Amino acid sequence: MALDTIHLTVDLGERSYPIIIGSGILADAALLRQHIGDGQVLLVSNETIAPLYLDALTSALGAEGGEAKDGGAKDSIVLPDGEQYKQMATIEMIFDALMDKRHNRSTTLVALGGGVVGDMTGFAAASYQRGVKFVQIPTTLLAQVDSSVGGKTGINHPRGKNMIGAFHQPVAVLIDTQTLSTLPPREFQAGLAEVIKYGLICDDDFFVWLEKNIDKLMRRDSEALQYAIARSCENKAKVVAADEREGGIRAILNLGHTFGHAIETATQYKVWLHGEAVGFGMLMALDLSRRLGLLAESDVQRGEALIEAAGLPINPPAGLPDADGMIELMGMDKKVLNGQLRLVLLRAIGDAFIADDVGIEILKQTLNDYLNRTA
Repeated sequence: MALDTIHLTVDLGERSYPIIIGSGILADAALLRQHIGDGQVLLVSNETIAPLYLDALTSALGAEGGEAKDGGAKDSIVLPDGEQYKQMATIEMIFDALMDKRHNRSTTLVALGGGVVGDMTGFAAASYQRGVKFVQIPTTLLAQVDSSVGGKTGINHPRGKNMIGAFHQPVAVLIDTQTLSTLPPREFQAGLAEVIKYGLICDDDFFVWLEKNIDKLMRRDSEALQYAIARSCENKAKVVAADEREGGIRAILNLGHTFGHAIETATQYKVWLHGEAVGFGMLMALDLSRRLGLLAESDVQRGEALIEAAGLPINPPAGLPDADGMIELMGMDKKVLNGQLRLVLLRAIGDAFIADDVGIEILKQTLNDYLNRTA
């Protein structure tokens, strides 16, 4: 059964933009040209995604040979793939391509790939000639439901994840659900962590739906997937519209992330995927919420059961520091405010809040328990 294309909006006044979710969007030349335009374009992808989708996108945007209808150049650059390449040297590759091809301030950058490609392309767009347009075409589940929406862009630093970047909203997010058919199982499961996050932080009805439909999602049922992507994007769009630059409520989108970023930094981004680290971080956030007397044990168990059912790790990777070392790494996170560690915790499933007064000793109890977990 063919599914209808879903249209959502991130409401930011004059800078509002659409999220379009459907099957076969990469083949819809009219839709692509509507949001990308016929002028100068730099398509940014990576070594994994480019062989799968770059030619199709280039062809859809222009006539034969990728020439735009008005003669505007359709250039492309293929970056190395991996979180370890989310760094300034890779951004310089994008800048070099833009200047080599003489792109001006009217150019549009298009991110074709996962969260790393999207974050770096957005940061390059925010910086090149003090800001040019960009479009997100996310090809991983994690990017489709989270990183492509909201305008957070940036790169990692050896001392912390996403420490360098800018808020720069795309002009459109175009989600082709067919790209998930080529996504490896582990990457797909990592994306489910961010889907589950929305149920935990602000949408208890969605959490119940996920509990009932996780098997369908694991089978990549097209109807269930499109619903989960749309519901996730809808939740994120509402939070971003309420707090674009994370001065308040938007921080609830970071459930599990302060723990997860510390894991990624400790392992130099080489052991776990981002979604895997976030999933494990959410387990610790659930446990800490319980220890503080905020969350019922039954809700902790429901959260862990769903995370495990999504194929995400529930035991730590090897090589992590002890609790003190983890707290030091967590202190490097962007969510630290005036030297005070801020954590996203839960009062109930669907009811998240930001806590900046968690005692170190009780935090250590959670860290010790989860760092020492074994299969």
